[in-house]
Amino acid sequence: MKRLLQIIFILVFFLSCATLVFAGRQTIRILHVNDFHGFAEPYRPLSGDERLGGIAYLAARADELRREKPSLLLSAGDMVQGNNWTNLFQGEPVIQVMDLMAFDAMVPGNHEFDFGQDVLRKRISEALFPVLAANVEGFGSFKPYIIREVGGVKVAIIGIVTKETPVSTHPRNVAGLTFSSPADTMRRYLPELRKNADIVIVLSHIGYAADRVLAEQVNGIDIIVGGHSHTKLDHPATVGDTIIVQAWEHAKTLGVLDITVEDSRIVRSEGHLEVIRPSGREDAAVAAVVQRYGKKVDAVLDERIGSAGVDLDGENVRLMETNLGDLIADIMRKASGADAAIINSGGIRTSIRKGDIRMKDVYSVLPFDNYIVAARLTGRQIRQALDHGVSAVENGEGRFPQVSGLNFRYDRSAPAGSRVTEVFVRGEPLLPDKEYTVATNDFLAAGGDGYKAFGDAVKASRDFEVVGGMMKGERLVYNDSGRWLRDVVAAYIREKKNIAPQPEGRILEGRR
Repeated sequence: MKRLLQIIFILVFFLSCATLVFAGRQTIRILHVNDFHGFAEPYRPLSGDERLGGIAYLAARADELRREKPSLLLSAGDMVQGNNWTNLFQGEPVIQVMDLMAFDAMVPGNHEFDFGQDVLRKRISEALFPVLAANVEGFGSFKPYIIREVGGVKVAIIGIVTKETPVSTHPRNVAGLTFSSPADTMRRYLPELRKNADIVIVLSHIGYAADRVLAEQVNGIDIIVGGHSHTKLDHPATVGDTIIVQAWEHAKTLGVLDITVEDSRIVRSEGHLEVIRPSGREDAAVAAVVQRYGKKVDAVLDERIGSAGVDLDGENVRLMETNLGDLIADIMRKASGADAAIINSGGIRTSIRKGDIRMKDVYSVLPFDNYIVAARLTGRQIRQALDHGVSAVENGEGRFPQVSGLNFRYDRSAPAGSRVTEVFVRGEPLLPDKEYTVATNDFLAAGGDGYKAFGDAVKASRDFEVVGGMMKGERLVYNDSGRWLRDVVAAYIREKKNIAPQPEGRILEGRR
């Protein structure tokens, strides 16, 4: 007994020493997703042969990883809008899944506003987690930040939304809201956050390039968990003392970042992306939600409307002309009787594979409630619109144009705003002072995606107004607010039965 007491005393002594040595040092885990866009079921990207994703599989893996150490589960935005599975129910199933997964916080992405402010308020009221947006004023349902204690570490989490939201959703969706500078907002809040927390996490929906700029401009941010640019950061990036992570898109990966904190400093970090495949364990409760809403979607949209003789490329529309971009622009031009058509590639959300085309495929490609309009623009305004469209092609921005009835060449090495070198409309050189009718969607006609040329031309109408969501003005020559663009496209495919469009060289890059 005496010897046993001696052994216990020695063990207690060494454990006490270890506690003193490691006092104040804790390791916690941050799990993160971004740009889910309601892609609840696994799918095979056009550029790959392997099926990826599946939110029920991601949920199961997240649960396993959370069991290993104290953790946070965060979303960097663009969750509720995108795929038919969520769009037909205005984001309701996404919030149900996120509640089941016990998310700790979310920042709204620009697409969280796409169903309007009333719907967004309803989704937030259903969420069992806070939605954070420190740089948005005028929307009372957001909190600027929260502080959580995780494994003995006080963690401040603050939400930052892209300033471009007013031009990347329909203007009516953000009426009355103000989006402040991310850097200015962080400078205002950081002293308060640092006073009350050990580490500061920015839950950001501004894009990877902007995240890097934010880290350069503002000292004192420990971690930026990012979204918006769909960037696949296999391992964390660092800018100064700031760690930046982002987890691609569509639940195809789950971000994992382990940090060790000592004396309110991160002394060690290690991160990676877990690739999510439809194999292994599913979260049964999440899978049930996916199946329930999936059956509802199929009941509405499983109708076969035609077939595609080739893959219809919606994945590369932000970088180049594609056959799907050509097809949609052609349909819009013909439906409106316009001379030309210009659309933003950001409105085209996915591809359609060769084979049967079902109504749900078209709804996935064109998920937004947009309709076709056509306006009179001068040649000068058309050139300005095209120049804006290619002004950020190197960043894969949604403003990149897909066109019909016109051809143009641009030089990406030239300064933004003066890259377009030549334009032809129906085979004839564009004349600066001549008026042409140009088809687009109501989003661009309102100046969306920064298309100032359209917005200025339409709003210059002497009798311009919006009545019941429909634009009216003497420069508008076509305005069909009674049919969504996706339904016009579906009707065209149903009529043609078989389609096999090929890119035609409408958009050329480089100097002649």
